Amino acid sequence: MDFGLIGIILLGSTFGLILRIFIQNNFKKSIGFDIQSTSIVNFLSSFFLGILVALNFINNDILMLFYSGFLGCFSTFSSFIYQLFIIFQKRQFLRLFFHYIEVIIFSFLFFYLGYFLIKFF
Repeated sequence: MDFGLIGIILLGSTFGLILRIFIQNNFKKSIGFDIQSTSIVNFLSSFFLGILVALNFINNDILMLFYSGFLGCFSTFSSFIYQLFIIFQKRQFLRLFFHYIEVIIFSFLFFYLGYFLIKFF
């Protein structure tokens, strides 16, 4: 077991978790419609992932720091699933459907935007 690699992942995950908590606590926005802070984090995570994929890092330490460490803790898939479950329990099926579609489509679009910006410039 490579303890240096574990340390790199822990370092990245620490910063990812801190940033996620900061965003979830400070960016509760309503822009004509409800954007949950978890969705904002998922969109940003997808954008960062698109940038990292476009940069095509070869160094394994950098990959572990950003992909597994930072983005692994920054993205909030489990929070997204929990939100879907709460909406499901409330039997708000139309809202459940649109929230699911919103996160999936916008996450993909933000991923592509990050990827495109790096490849274009």
